[in-house]
Amino acid sequence: MTDRQVEAQISRRAERAGFPVSAALAGSLRAYLALLAKWNRKINLTSLEVDPPTDDAIDRLIVEPLAGVRLVRPHDRFVIDVGSGGGSPAIPFKLAAPQLRSVMVEVKTRKSAFLREAIRRLDLRDAVVETHLVQELLPRVELHEAADLVTVRAVRADLALLAPIRSFLRPSGRVIWFGGAKGPLEGAAIASAGLKTELSALPAPFHGSLTVLSRQ
Repeated sequence: MTDRQVEAQISRRAERAGFPVSAALAGSLRAYLALLAKWNRKINLTSLEVDPPTDDAIDRLIVEPLAGVRLVRPHDRFVIDVGSGGGSPAIPFKLAAPQLRSVMVEVKTRKSAFLREAIRRLDLRDAVVETHLVQELLPRVELHEAADLVTVRAVRADLALLAPIRSFLRPSGRVIWFGGAKGPLEGAAIASAGLKTELSALPAPFHGSLTVLSRQ
């Protein structure tokens, strides 16, 4: 597929879901997918078909993060993405909401290298990668109650993960958890971490879910 065809595919899938994108944003999102496909040949970043991208891959990697961006409030300024891996939702989120300062947390060195390359190639300002477990960032007092948003995709949640996430949230902050309603998120762990569920929804035609958590 040509670059123009992929950009048209992204625009078509986004518009179908109710999240139209500009030509410039479609171009940046296409460039992200191309870089992901290139690196995915060497290291396992995603099991989705990205070379060329299928509609399902675009829905999961691109359009679902765009759904999350719709939840960004005017005063939000700082987002932490946990388990950034292949860059979704963090990179599409940053491309669609460039005003947000972004920290991408990824424990695996090679995946962190991909994220740093994506930040450089896509010219993402105010975006950094932390090669750590999120729990290892707890001594960083400047991160405590600093994040307006924390984004996570389909990571199994337990108290060991949710508790530090809560520590990084502002009192009015929220967690946007992609794929959260089908197993990874459990009510007991949410409550034990001092969090509560606000919203769980994704528009048709998605088969996944998007769960919003806030501090109790």
